[in-house]
Amino acid sequence: MNELNISNGQTLAGGPIIGIIILSLLIFFLAYYIYMSICYYKIAKKTDTPDAWFAWIPILDMLLALQIAKKPTWWIIWFFVPLANIITYILVWMGISKTLEKQEWLGVLMIISPINLIIPGYLAFSETAKPLTIQAIQTPPRIV
Repeated sequence: MNELNISNGQTLAGGPIIGIIILSLLIFFLAYYIYMSICYYKIAKKTDTPDAWFAWIPILDMLLALQIAKKPTWWIIWFFVPLANIITYILVWMGISKTLEKQEWLGVLMIISPINLIIPGYLAFSETAKPLTIQAIQTPPRIV
């Protein structure tokens, strides 16, 4: 019953298995897309970058990443050039790390497959060190 008939009389019994594999991949990629969108959104909010909702729209999320990393908008072209896109991806994530006052080498780790699932979450959900303001440095402590 679960066989796919082919015109010359042969049958293909792997149809349901292929369907399950495709469905599983779609679910994984959807979960990855939602996770990355949440991370971009949280990072944009943390850095006070305008248009944080760009995180949810393909292509615009690349523009958002460029804004967060303080890179020129025209760099989006490099995301579509083979091999140059890898270098651009690293430089943008290094810029995002720098903006969040984290180590820049985290951007290099984004090319390692299992680690690139962890780094965006770390940057989005970890505390960012707030630099001391001049007023905070000049105000003497009060002794009660």
